[in-house]
Amino acid sequence: MAGNDFTLAKPRPTGPPFFSRNQIAQALHQVAVLLELQGANVFRLRSYQNASRTLGGITEDLGELVATGELFDIKGIGKGLGSAISQAVGEGRWPSDWVDLHNNTPPGLIEMLGIPGLGPKRIKIMNEELGVDSIATLRQAAEEDAIAGLKGFGAKSQQKMLDGIELLARFRARRRLDIGLMYGEAFEQKIASIDGVIKAQLAGSARRRRETIGDLDIVVGVLDENKDRVSKAILGLPGIADVKGAGESKISLILDTSIFEGGFSVGHIDPNVMAAIGGDDYEQLESGGTIDAQVRLVTPEVFPFTLAYFTGSKEHNIVMRQRAIDRGLRLSEFGLVPEAEAGGLKGMASAHLSLPALDEADIYRHLGLDWVSPELREDTGEIAAATDKLLPRLIVPSDIRGALHNHTTLSDGDASLEQMADAARKIGWNWLGIADHSPTLKIANGASAEDLLAQGEVIRQYNSAWAKEGVDFRLFHGVESDILEDGKLDHPDDILAELDYVVASVHAMTKWKNRDEVTNTEELLRVIDHPATSILGHPTGRILQGRDGYEVDMFAVIEHMAEHNAAGRMKAVELNASPYRLDLDWRLCKYAKANNVPVIINPDAHSVRGLADVAYGVMAARKGWLESDDILNSLSGHDMTKRLS
Repeated sequence: MAGNDFTLAKPRPTGPPFFSRNQIAQALHQVAVLLELQGANVFRLRSYQNASRTLGGITEDLGELVATGELFDIKGIGKGLGSAISQAVGEGRWPSDWVDLHNNTPPGLIEMLGIPGLGPKRIKIMNEELGVDSIATLRQAAEEDAIAGLKGFGAKSQQKMLDGIELLARFRARRRLDIGLMYGEAFEQKIASIDGVIKAQLAGSARRRRETIGDLDIVVGVLDENKDRVSKAILGLPGIADVKGAGESKISLILDTSIFEGGFSVGHIDPNVMAAIGGDDYEQLESGGTIDAQVRLVTPEVFPFTLAYFTGSKEHNIVMRQRAIDRGLRLSEFGLVPEAEAGGLKGMASAHLSLPALDEADIYRHLGLDWVSPELREDTGEIAAATDKLLPRLIVPSDIRGALHNHTTLSDGDASLEQMADAARKIGWNWLGIADHSPTLKIANGASAEDLLAQGEVIRQYNSAWAKEGVDFRLFHGVESDILEDGKLDHPDDILAELDYVVASVHAMTKWKNRDEVTNTEELLRVIDHPATSILGHPTGRILQGRDGYEVDMFAVIEHMAEHNAAGRMKAVELNASPYRLDLDWRLCKYAKANNVPVIINPDAHSVRGLADVAYGVMAARKGWLESDDILNSLSGHDMTKRLS
């Protein structure tokens, strides 16, 4: 689950303290909001608001403040609130009036609080004036144009509510890979540092590097005698918004952004993407977001089997189980047990009969298979390849020596040419391509022909100086050109001829999404035929959890690019590594590989920090079966110069 969750957290079974400072601050905030929904006295709700902010900003241990009575000395915490907080922290019982407030507020009104920008005051008005009591009735009222006529609202507010409903639905469904990994890796590291934990590892769709994930799965290896102590330590970790259940071997909980010690930030997002994902409203959701997580505690002997099982995918596991059955074995999260010996024993009761496995590779070996990288476990041919020892040597981050699609302050980047080059050198790259936007994309401050040529002169000067100094680094000069009508590019041909390469990209999404697949495909084929086109940028235009791509036959596009490459004209397809895009989709990477179409992993960096996004492209490329020879990024600067000439 993601987004604001208006429920009172369950007490930790290991208290006191039964609740964390963050949980108490959140509860105070929720009570203030619910009081406003009910039209309570403004001074009363402000006392809760102030107390929430006060507790959210203190650095002292709340449990100690309660135990010593120093809580009552904090400005803004009166006798009444201090007693309520002390009861919750020291006894694990929320005040009855807080509980009643949550129980007696209609669930639909609470549900609407999750809509970005929609506060309790407006919800109360719409409820009283129009009978709006849920997101569904809010949508209906807005679509019937009933909200715009309310005093203080208007058509813009009404449309913003409809946009917020759509954004909230997308946000709650799944989370992008980068966000899921931020939570998952932070939680994994905290668990791994607990005394008694032998190993902790992220599993599930996050480990398989799906472009979006549902919830988190973490498998923890621990001796039986340490399980209780480790379980209590996990429940005491910061960043836990609520505990949904805690047993001997499984803990279900909700994490929030307080898990990030250095604070949470979505970083610099280019305006085009920002508009598609919801702008400031999206940032509001993420900053107050949560994610579900399940922790499974198992013994070291069972750990590899549990890790493999909960890594999935479901389809991959089904094929693996059938392969085990064909060999007289029973594969489960508890082991790989000979059927003849298992008898009526099932689950953990049969684990002692399992064939031994020190790691996942042993499980695959028992089944006559090479170990399959988690990214490939989607039942897309990996079992047959593992049987015949034909699995690819997947690319690794160290294969990346540069990338071509990056922006500077000449268009919509927030770092200069010099800063981007310096950052690329510091991360060990041998080359970097600069491809600022072309003039048509006004939102991105596209560069004029004159400014573009001037940038090229600066790049030549830098390259000349580095060559004289013996520095193994060079810049390539390109442009990200909008695709215009009839496959034209957004600069005269004589300007494009001055560049090392051209990234041709679609940005006029409204037009492209309103056309049929045949028209869009034919237009892309024409732009590929343009002599200046080197790379097809973010080929489908999708923004994950923001918008679908336009209709296009990417198989036909890739086949057409293959014809050019076979004739000696390099046409590469971009795997845009921005975690908001990951476009080319990993499912099509394998097809590009089969057709000998080179893939270029580009971070589409709009900042120095954005260069690191190439890591997400590597994840997607691995999922798409790509090897170092399949990507242009593995070329040296010298070889890239030859490929672009």
